[in-house]
Amino acid sequence: MDRPELVVEVDRGWARPVVLAPVFALIALVGGALPSFSLRANLLVLGAGGALLWLGMSATVPKRPAPARLPRAAAWWLLPVGLFAVVEGVTFLIGSRAYPTLSRLADPLLEHYLARAAAYFGWLWAFWAMVRR
Repeated sequence: MDRPELVVEVDRGWARPVVLAPVFALIALVGGALPSFSLRANLLVLGAGGALLWLGMSATVPKRPAPARLPRAAAWWLLPVGLFAVVEGVTFLIGSRAYPTLSRLADPLLEHYLARAAAYFGWLWAFWAMVRR
């Protein structure tokens, strides 16, 4: 009887959560200390996001298998997300103060250092999850 060979792909040492959590925490702590929409904050986001984008496009990170097909219920989430994206984009482009963008609404919450650092940390982990797919 012929049995198929089982192969388990092992993460690289630097791609494990025990290594990435402190690195992401350090980036988040630095990002939380920067003023909102400053040049340094934008450069940090572009640098971290660009590095993660490069990792996602390259074959250096082992990928997790994507689902074969999205469930039908997932399609219903595209409607509010798409509507939100259109409203956000139009509001940003026309520069309206009557209908503020999400970033303007979140500014009072993100004025505090810990909230901004937590938002950076969450953004990094979410982007890393997308890189792994």
